[in-house]
This record gives sequence, C-alpha cells and structure tokens, in this order.
Amino acid sequence: MNRLKLEIEKSWNKNNEEWTTDEHIKNVVFRVIEHLETGSIRVSNYLNGKWIVNEWIKKAIIMYFSVQKMNTIKLGPLEFYDKIPIKNKFKEKGVRVVPHAITRYGSYISPGVILMPSYVNIGAYIGKKTMIDTWATVGSCAQIGERVHVSGGVGIGGVLEPLQSHPVIIEDNVFIGSRCILVEGVLIKEGAVLGANVVLTASTKIFDVTNEKPIEIKGVVPKYSVVIPGTYPKEFPSGRYHVPCAMIIGKRKESTDKKISLNEALRTHNLSV
Repeated sequence: MNRLKLEIEKSWNKNNEEWTTDEHIKNVVFRVIEHLETGSIRVSNYLNGKWIVNEWIKKAIIMYFSVQKMNTIKLGPLEFYDKIPIKNKFKEKGVRVVPHAITRYGSYISPGVILMPSYVNIGAYIGKKTMIDTWATVGSCAQIGERVHVSGGVGIGGVLEPLQSHPVIIEDNVFIGSRCILVEGVLIKEGAVLGANVVLTASTKIFDVTNEKPIEIKGVVPKYSVVIPGTYPKEFPSGRYHVPCAMIIGKRKESTDKKISLNEALRTHNLSV
C-alpha cells in the first residue's frame, strides 16, 4: 500500500494527458480502485481515536475518472453510458440487492448489507448488516458503519474535492430517519438516532437541550444522541427570522441489545423516523 501511495502522489503532479497515456500510471490507478472494491483499503480509517482521511486514495479516484473511457452498459432493455462500471456478483459477496439498486465499482459493500432501490457511489464503504433503504443515496467516499439503518429518501453527501475534506461518516448502530440530509463531512457517532428531516451541514448549529442551558456544537452528533430538526431565531437587516438547526433532546441507552435500545428511544421521545 505504501508503494501504491507513493506512485499516486508522484503521478498526481503530472498533467491529465500523462495520466491517460502512461500505461504504468493507469495500472497503478486501477489497482487502487480494485483495492477499494474489495475493501482492503478505505478512504477514511479510524485510528487512535479519530477519523483520518487518506487523501492519496481520493486522488486515485479523481485520476480514475480521467483514465477511464466512456462505455455503453446494457442491463436487459436498459442502457447506460458512463465511465464507471456497475458492481456485480452480489450473491458471492453475500449482499442482498433489490431492483433497482445501483452500486458503482470501487465502492465496498460488506456481507449482510441490504440495498433497497438506492444508489451507492465510488469510494463509499458500507459495514456489515447495514440497511440502505428505498431512494437513499450514498455519496462518493461516504463511510457507513455496521448495523446502520439509512431510511428512505436519505441523502448522504459525497466528497472528492477539496482533498483534505472529510467525507460524511456514520459510525456503528446509527439510525438515520427518513429524508435526512447529511453533507460536508458531518460525523454521526455510534448509536445516534436522527429523526425524520434532520438536515446537517458543517455549519449547521446543533443544540443539546437536555440540560438547563443549551450547548452548541457543529459538525458532530455525539454518541447515542437522539436528534430532531428545529429552528432558532437570528437577526437579519430586514428583521428576525428562524433558521434551521438540529436539537439533541435525549440519549439512547448504551444497551448491548441495540434493537431494544432503539425502540425505547423512539417511544420515549415520540420520534418520527
């Protein structure tokens, strides 16, 4: 992997034309994407208590778009015209895929995952026994943990540039309610529950209202938090208006039985998901 990294870093400083004509560069790029496909490397890893972005892998994905040629893809009567192949051999991978789920080559889908009609982009990683529900989209390089439920219509943003930017990361045992939108490298920590329609960007204010005084945070939902959409007043030249935010209204129990813990959180907080 270190050798591949050095090759990508060296090739990155060359121009686009060299990427597309130098067979050695192309082979290195193809090998990196193959490793993404098999899950032997990831765009982001959890090391020493924090998530680290592997920028060289993102560079390889960008280079892959340049070196790949447009190609016609036929699926029965359906036809597509694109640069990135579609993932296949799901039976061998132990993944349940419901028509019309689409997953691009270069993403990794772990055994036990269920893909309802949804879309997963290149560079994404989905952990074991996770459910991606109907019309949910998983953007490029997004990292999703094990036993996560991504409900219908959820939009998880992708990121390739800027290179140093973090992808959206969802840790293990998280529940994402219907029509949530998570973008700009937001981190959802283990066991959190997001109610329907929560929208989080890097600049969205998140208020923990479980104590006498609210605590404001941005970009991170703490472990086991129960979150709903809200608004807060803000002054503008033309007057005071209410702008969107998210509110932490409680905590999910750190139970070993995650299903019971989730059901209790939903009932206790009368949460719409």
